[in-house]
Amino acid sequence: MIFTKAKQFGLSPHFSPGGAFDIYTRAVARHYPKHVPGNPTALVENMTGAGGIIQANYMFQRAKPDGLTIGNNIGGLILQQILGAKGIEFDGRKFEYIGVPSVDDCVCALTKASGVTNINGWFAAKGPLKLGGVGPGGTLSDVARTLNAALGLPIRVVDGYKGVADVRLAADGGELAGYCGGWESVKLQWRKAVDVGQVSVVLQVSTKKNLELPNVPLAIEFAKTEEARQLLKYAVHDIAIMQRLFFLPPGTPKDRVHLLRRSFLDTLKDPEYMAEASKTSLTIGPVTGEEIEEIVSGLFKLDSAMVAKLKNVLVP
Repeated sequence: MIFTKAKQFGLSPHFSPGGAFDIYTRAVARHYPKHVPGNPTALVENMTGAGGIIQANYMFQRAKPDGLTIGNNIGGLILQQILGAKGIEFDGRKFEYIGVPSVDDCVCALTKASGVTNINGWFAAKGPLKLGGVGPGGTLSDVARTLNAALGLPIRVVDGYKGVADVRLAADGGELAGYCGGWESVKLQWRKAVDVGQVSVVLQVSTKKNLELPNVPLAIEFAKTEEARQLLKYAVHDIAIMQRLFFLPPGTPKDRVHLLRRSFLDTLKDPEYMAEASKTSLTIGPVTGEEIEEIVSGLFKLDSAMVAKLKNVLVP
């Protein structure tokens, strides 16, 4: 009903083409219209820059609240707002959340050229390893900075890349040692390199081990203090639930929000979408828009002491 007169609606991933965000968005876009009344066509338009802030600001300030423009961005930007990061001109409490296609399992992957193939070798490294990032609020940047602060791993974050695909190219060229990001991203970007030993997954930064990585240790195992464990929880574990966040501009009518939430979940159960996800190694483990609302609300209730600790780590 709300889309019966609409010829087209748009989805906007915040990273450059080729990365997991882009691939997830395009996969969803190919199947989403079948589950939206009126069966509109879907147009994907990448909007890069400032680690996702440009796109989030656009969705908050300029996108029409008609349900025809859907953003896909990183949950870490919500935390960055709470920490007072520069450049943020949105309020995460006012977006309308559609949902998340899967929870991120964060890992750190390093090239053979870095000289590090396991976590013990990383702790013993003579100098900091250069890891690629997009900027504060981005998974690549925030996970690496959190590991440096919580575990003391020697890391130097190099921000400014447009997305995972660009970071991977820089690492392949020897400019970087690797990156910390979603396991799905590593599989999409570096699967063959991992299989032949040119890239090693040396650490998992999640609450439990991924079944595909039974021998790779968890970061929490090396956290020696309660503060370190809290940093991992709030900066990485909780935010991972909100990665690949599909959302609408503030003020979108509630009936459209509810309809798009239902259509989103129906899309993820679509046999054709599931087949495509399996073929491209995309994980399916949806989080609802209602669940995202609760997580966002909880983040805005963090006490001032924890906010100060997180700001010290995540906002250079």
